[in-house]
Amino acid sequence: MKYDFNQIEKKWQEYWAKNETFKAENHSDKPKYYVLDMFPYPSGAGLHVGHPLGYIASDIYARYKRHQGFNVLHPQGYDSFGLPAEQYAIQTGQHPAITTETNIATYRRQLDQIGFSFDWSREVRTSDPNYYKWTQWIFIQLFNSWYNVDADKAQDISELIKIFETEGNAKVNAVCDDGVETFTAEDWKAFSSKEQQEILLQYRLTYLAETEVNWCPALGTVLANDEIVNGVSERGGHPVVRKKMTQWSMRISAYAERLLQGLNTIDWTDSLKESQRNWIGKSVGAEVQFRIQNSEFRISVFTTRPDTIFGVSFMTLAPEHELVSQITTAEQKAEVEAYIEATAKRSERERMADVKTITGAFTGAYAEHPFTKEPIPIWIGDYVLAGYGTGAVMSVPCGDQRDYDFAKHFNIEIPNIFEGVDISKEAFADKDKTVIANSDFLNGLNYKEATKKVISELENLGCGEGKTNYRLRDAVFSRQRYWGEPFPVYYVDGMPQMIDAAHLPIQLPEVEKYLPTETGEPPLGNASVWAWNTETNKVVSNDLIDHKTVFPLELNTMPGWAGSSWYFNRYMDANNNEAFASQEALNYWKDVDLYIGGSEHATGHLLYARFWQKFLFDKGVVPVDEFAKKLINQGMILGTSAFVYRVEGENKFLSKGLIEGKNVQPIHADVSFVNASDELDIEAFKNWREEFKDAEFVLEDGIYKVGREVEKMSKSKYNVVNPDSICEDYGADSLRLYEMFLGPLEQYKPWNTAGITGVHGFLKKLWKLYNDDNGFKVTDSEPSADSLKTLHKTIKKVQEDIENFSFNTSVSTFMIAVNELTAQKCTSKTILEPLLVLISPYAPHIAEELWSQLGHNASISRAAFPKFDERHLVESSKNYPISFNGKMRFTLELPLDMSKEDIEKTVLANEKTQEQLQGRTPKKVIVVPGKIVNIVG
Repeated sequence: MKYDFNQIEKKWQEYWAKNETFKAENHSDKPKYYVLDMFPYPSGAGLHVGHPLGYIASDIYARYKRHQGFNVLHPQGYDSFGLPAEQYAIQTGQHPAITTETNIATYRRQLDQIGFSFDWSREVRTSDPNYYKWTQWIFIQLFNSWYNVDADKAQDISELIKIFETEGNAKVNAVCDDGVETFTAEDWKAFSSKEQQEILLQYRLTYLAETEVNWCPALGTVLANDEIVNGVSERGGHPVVRKKMTQWSMRISAYAERLLQGLNTIDWTDSLKESQRNWIGKSVGAEVQFRIQNSEFRISVFTTRPDTIFGVSFMTLAPEHELVSQITTAEQKAEVEAYIEATAKRSERERMADVKTITGAFTGAYAEHPFTKEPIPIWIGDYVLAGYGTGAVMSVPCGDQRDYDFAKHFNIEIPNIFEGVDISKEAFADKDKTVIANSDFLNGLNYKEATKKVISELENLGCGEGKTNYRLRDAVFSRQRYWGEPFPVYYVDGMPQMIDAAHLPIQLPEVEKYLPTETGEPPLGNASVWAWNTETNKVVSNDLIDHKTVFPLELNTMPGWAGSSWYFNRYMDANNNEAFASQEALNYWKDVDLYIGGSEHATGHLLYARFWQKFLFDKGVVPVDEFAKKLINQGMILGTSAFVYRVEGENKFLSKGLIEGKNVQPIHADVSFVNASDELDIEAFKNWREEFKDAEFVLEDGIYKVGREVEKMSKSKYNVVNPDSICEDYGADSLRLYEMFLGPLEQYKPWNTAGITGVHGFLKKLWKLYNDDNGFKVTDSEPSADSLKTLHKTIKKVQEDIENFSFNTSVSTFMIAVNELTAQKCTSKTILEPLLVLISPYAPHIAEELWSQLGHNASISRAAFPKFDERHLVESSKNYPISFNGKMRFTLELPLDMSKEDIEKTVLANEKTQEQLQGRTPKKVIVVPGKIVNIVG
């Protein structure tokens, strides 16, 4: 009977879909286990073979846990809002919803084709109004909350209002905007409604504020730092500038310490946790106030090194600092404005990374040293960022390399008070080391004593205080895009008002153009029906806006990370129309037990999701404050690119072996034009592009050889391998096994299609264990001891591998087991039945087919995982090497419990020994029980 993998895989995929084999129940006596993948963005290109790597790993684990008797939730969905669909809509005029639907259909077909055990009944799409209704609902909860530092949690804004009404805000300990003015209860009651709303915005967890953002004029939108590469947009390579805009922001900074401490409670990779720790960036030090000469202004500076204050010789402000325009002198104005304009073209990430280029401008203003009263020149420099700390640094060139380089470049005085003193971070690790030498105020004090004295004196002078600071900044939450979640917000007298949750979702309106308006408004500014009627509680025509009962709606949309910050909770009860998810479902599933996804999301999605989870926990919506117990970062499958070599200035291509010493330009060629021997299909290449149609090819030995290089798999490198063709030629089970066989899950590894023939051959050999030319051959015969040993060592190894996520070594174990059982001519059902359960998580289609051939009517997915019995691995005999004068001549199998004397007698009596001795009497027989026998003589 032939192994017809195409027919088998189609059959079982249809069976799983029809019978909802992998549907999880919210009510079960079984223990729960929740396995989750980071859901994909459905691009038009579909999946390539690199995409399923993490999905295959999670699917193996999900199937394994079902075999272990768990009620497994293994859902899938689509992160379906985003810029690519919108850009396509701009280019073609096709609605993003249409392209998104088409792309999702492609993804679904490909995912099903690979045989994943997803519970599709719980599918979510972030662009589905039934889903983003609850994203809007979460936004409203954030707007109606503030962070009470004393309680260390978010609380309802109504509680804050009660405090204001009874005692004002003097004693309120909240995370809020800087510079909130103090008021009494009487003041609060005297404020107008608008004034009260403005004050509350300074406390809300989501709020409107003027913020420095990355503005991309070509895309007409704000970009997050991780959407910018080398100063241009990742999408399209367009210039990005820094610009101040009024934006919705999320007060994630309120959760900085909890986000930091929470890392100690979750089993995530050390590298990922370290990335988050660095991004949160906790620093302990002091905030110092420097008075600006001849002005009422003060500059606040945060420093982790208050003991170096006597080494300050200049100050540096971020070019965007709000005081720059107010303190710059007339003489310096032109230079400063030109510098600010130039800086706006560089992203924050670019400025942070560039440690070699020194630029800056002098404002003409001076600050006053809080202790010495000496004048300190105030400069601006792009190595200081407005959003980090206070946007200003006290520059100590004798103690900081960047400050030193800046001072030397601009010829600024460098005091020598730390001459001969080790002021490195390493030195400060020893708190008892004397580090201060040349200051009368601090002379002889160690770091700890000096820091304490400086902070105390600053507080006495009213010029500063001890402070803990975080690098983590509030997250900008507005995007000037169409294809995103609409805000449930309308405006009365310029102040944001929330639409009642009962009227959600507020759905995206139809627009003629997906570009910003001619007046610079976001794309929703093109909508003609985008106003809120407060009487009918409906979206109505803009023509009806009267600012009495009909008001304008928010024109921005939410960023891509909005929907992905809570989707793992929605899967727990995905079809609930009455709630975010029922408390019953939330309390049953609680959290994700295993989350698999890329490490590139460390400081984006994974941080925002932890923030939202902690907020929802504070509000009593979810039962735990960390959403994923364990997280594994899968590596990447790399593509093997193909290169042709064009002679510079000519339309001539040299074969790989002819390029040495020649001036050639390597050009990517589509890997589909190249065979396993690296030979190029020249005609296919010529027809690929018009520019190559008349190209000349210089061959070697009658063929054109391409060059090869391992790179990231990408459409732009033409090295993408489509899983559709792999499944068609070798089957999904071969694809699954091969991706695991390539190497450890977390590592990067190159794809080589030729290598898949090995695992495909293994599956054919597995099939032949159960079937031959005459049909099914499994019997009820008693298994041999060797077959039992093979089975149980395989059970032990595979279970250990799966639980350690070492899937690549499991594939090797399967190959060894099948080879051994084939050699043993094993046909025993006692052996071959449990073997299928072991292989099933990796190659589910062939396992299902052979399982049904064994007479089972139910899916193999619910079969119990085989139990390891160590008795079958206990050796009862030893195959002894028999040596003569140290040279091994033959082997002899003997019982392990045989005595030394009996071993010697048995070996000497053996006819092969007699042949070697040829009648001689040995001088000595050396017996090491369980190891060797050596006859000397």
